[in-house]
Amino acid sequence: MRGDSFVDSGTLVREAGGFVLRRDSGGAVLLELNRLPVDHVEKKVFVTGIYVEAGRVEVRALRPA
Repeated sequence: MRGDSFVDSGTLVREAGGFVLRRDSGGAVLLELNRLPVDHVEKKVFVTGIYVEAGRVEVRALRPA
């Protein structure tokens, strides 16, 4: 799974001092972000990134859904 592409949509939430994507397809992933997406918190977003480990994604792009 490490190094695999990640593309999904869901709701961006702040949780435990970080950010999580609650996936539309079910479940959640922890997001590693280079910048704080405060304008997108609690909103639907599309995320593109790379798995760094199971359940954790390094975000390459985040945009409103």
